[in-house]
Amino acid sequence: LFLDTMPLDVDYLPPIIRYREQEQQHIARCIQPLLQNRSGKNVLVTGAPGIGKTVSVKAVLDQMENEAPSIVTLYVNCWKKDTSHKVALELCDQLGFKFVQHRDTSDLFKEIARLLNKKCAVIVLDEVDMLTDQQVLYTLMEEVYRKTLIFITNNVSWFAGVDDRVRSRLLPERVEFRPYNATEIYGILDERVKYAFVSGVFSQEAFLMVVDKTTEAGDVRVGLRLLRESGEAAEEKASRTILPEHTELVIQKFGVVKKKDRQLLTDYEGYL
Repeated sequence: LFLDTMPLDVDYLPPIIRYREQEQQHIARCIQPLLQNRSGKNVLVTGAPGIGKTVSVKAVLDQMENEAPSIVTLYVNCWKKDTSHKVALELCDQLGFKFVQHRDTSDLFKEIARLLNKKCAVIVLDEVDMLTDQQVLYTLMEEVYRKTLIFITNNVSWFAGVDDRVRSRLLPERVEFRPYNATEIYGILDERVKYAFVSGVFSQEAFLMVVDKTTEAGDVRVGLRLLRESGEAAEEKASRTILPEHTELVIQKFGVVKKKDRQLLTDYEGYL
């Protein structure tokens, strides 16, 4: 049933990020001064979980790496690296600086600044609201010269709680991601099905059930999980087709997703 399960992974980067062209262009414009060896604008990316924030930013970084390899691009997930010291260690690792054992945080950031100030840099702190301290924000702002700092968060009020000294220096452009509507969710999941499954094995009825539940959740990650698990449930039953009964088993397994106040099937009838 499966061609490739990678397109169903939340970290998968599709060839084209659909429905996020304007947001990506805004982020790219903030980075653009780096191409002239000038400091770019900082960016605050906000929006609910599972609506394409991280994948859109990564797509811009990927394009930057291809078109301007002289610009350093760094990405840290602060859910996993939640202190300034852990962020510093991760940046050192990505920069290839290995002599970090028993070095304190300030020394590590001095080395990071020394390496980055030879070039221009884009530094992304994803889930930035998970940081337990703000030293990394102040240090990157003050010590790295030609850069764009991109902060991604689900918490729209995070920046208001940042220290005044840091906030006044960062002055980020805000890029707000709106939730996907049902038609967009249909289009995104339909594309992933084409990448992940043998043509024709995912029945339309089962697929619409996935779209329905994903729209209720407002989170594409829910849909990716349901697609994968539906395929696995069908394989366990030795079925050559993924049927509504397989998807229903998966939905029952994960429970009912909280329904939001929006239209469901009627929003994507144009695709049928």
